[in-house]
Amino acid sequence: MGSFWEEVKCQIKKTLPDHSYRMWIDPVELLEHDNHHIKLSSPNPYFIKRLKDNYLSIFKEEFSKIGINDINIEFKVSAKRKLASPGKNKKVSAYPAVPLSSKKLKQMHLPGLNVRFNSGRMFKKGFTFDDFVVGDNSNFAYSALLSLAQGKIKGSSILYLLAKTGLGKSHLSQAVGHYIITNNFSKRVYYITAEDFTNEMIFSLRNNTIAQFKEKYRKKCEVLILEDVQFLSGKDATQKELAMTLDYLLEADKKIIFSGCELPDDIPKLNDQLKSRLTLGLITEIDAPDYTTRVRILKKKSKVFGYDIPNQVTEYIAQELCDDVRQLESGLFGVAAKGQLMGYNIDIELAKSVLANITKAKKRITVESIKKMVCKEYSVSEKDIVSASRKKRIVKPRQMAIFLSRKYTDQPIKKIGTSFNKYHATAIYAINAIERELKQKSVLYKQVNYLSKKIETGKF
Repeated sequence: MGSFWEEVKCQIKKTLPDHSYRMWIDPVELLEHDNHHIKLSSPNPYFIKRLKDNYLSIFKEEFSKIGINDINIEFKVSAKRKLASPGKNKKVSAYPAVPLSSKKLKQMHLPGLNVRFNSGRMFKKGFTFDDFVVGDNSNFAYSALLSLAQGKIKGSSILYLLAKTGLGKSHLSQAVGHYIITNNFSKRVYYITAEDFTNEMIFSLRNNTIAQFKEKYRKKCEVLILEDVQFLSGKDATQKELAMTLDYLLEADKKIIFSGCELPDDIPKLNDQLKSRLTLGLITEIDAPDYTTRVRILKKKSKVFGYDIPNQVTEYIAQELCDDVRQLESGLFGVAAKGQLMGYNIDIELAKSVLANITKAKKRITVESIKKMVCKEYSVSEKDIVSASRKKRIVKPRQMAIFLSRKYTDQPIKKIGTSFNKYHATAIYAINAIERELKQKSVLYKQVNYLSKKIETGKF
């Protein structure tokens, strides 16, 4: 029967997406069997529920194909897994540990509720691997993060997730934490943004608790998930502290997940010490979803929220809104809400009326559109602004355009520099030059406000 189970798993693997098989089927093992009864292992009760709800019928179908019919399949929680803390055999909850500052035991959080991990941010309930819609734009990122959560990436326990705003960085980052805790791999998962890390460090310095802060992140953290790394730009003290913290975690082979809108090399005012550590592991990226993936995302969201959206409306929304997932959600929710509140039929005409408010909100902001606006305002030609000229009347508009491109687009600095025929370092220098002048509240300060307002209102 043991060989039959392997054969069943092999057949199921051919019918399921690779990530679904690796997450839900591969960990299941055969415990006991007789002619009419099979007992399969599962890491926890939540896992069993997922198997029963989504895969039990598949198991029975595959067993019947090899001549095993009328079989009773039972799942049992297996206690084989070891905890991440070496040398300890204490039982660990699948849910968060008590905050380090407290000596009293607190009531456990119930499964399915948002939870807070040691002063960090809350995990969102739906931000799991199972709820993420995988497409060609995110397949590698999904597989890499799932493998890291499962401990299957050899030679590295650090990963940097790159993506523009609204494409799923937070979802996949938090999915790692959900998976590790749910499967009892670790009890100390710290999920925090770079801004929160900075604020917590400043608070510790002001209140003479920096020793506790260092101990928390360097010695008592088993999984660190740090979002929005670009926020560290220019924060020298935080960068040094984080670099030293990473040394401790890497030496202890702890898991580290970073996310950001830019590659470490493209983040200005980031010291070399931290850059080298951020790029030690695997770097993976989430791109904008293609049309097919956008349709699947919309159908998934409709199912989750109980919306009854006709296929042609779903396809229309996917066709018209292509920037990011948040924009898709906005369009879907708008169409569903207007149909429900106004009592209208959900059709293409209704979708057009809702999406018109989204698409007309502002012009698409690109490096090229900013370049044209700056040239017009400063009365210079586009040929001049991308030239090698060092005349002040050319340099200042060029620096302004680069600065605004950095502020209002998701393009990395290297690509922005290329758009002006300048090296990466020159683009960074231009941004820093504008920032220095802004601090002086000079005439340039008013110019930046004027141009920023034009961009934000779409009047450029």
